[in-house]
Amino acid sequence: MTIYKAGSRPTQRANPEYFTGTVWMEPVIDAPGPARISAAKVMFEPGARTNWHTHPYGQTLQVLTGAGYVQVEGQDRLDILPGDTVWIPPHIKHWHGARADCVMVHLALQEKEGASAADWLEPVSDKDYAG
Repeated sequence: MTIYKAGSRPTQRANPEYFTGTVWMEPVIDAPGPARISAAKVMFEPGARTNWHTHPYGQTLQVLTGAGYVQVEGQDRLDILPGDTVWIPPHIKHWHGARADCVMVHLALQEKEGASAADWLEPVSDKDYAG
């Protein structure tokens, strides 16, 4: 068993290759094999968002605070608020992020395939972000 004490792992800026705007990540778990779970608390500053991406085993988002959006390719952009839980099935192209006027924090849970939990794609256009 491992206990990660609160504050023992630093908050880090998310890789700007995969995000538009400023995004911060706090690790929750990156379990050693054979487990595949990976989870992080992700904080999006106003207007910040992920690139389009997919996950080999899907992704669950639990919105903790603020207000944001999520969109599956080919569908309408949807509002997400604290308490909302979003399930994105495996290999579905999507993005998520904060509204332009508000931060958004969510817990992101996904399973890894090998060393990777996501296949990162192109940035979300301003037109797609605006809905």
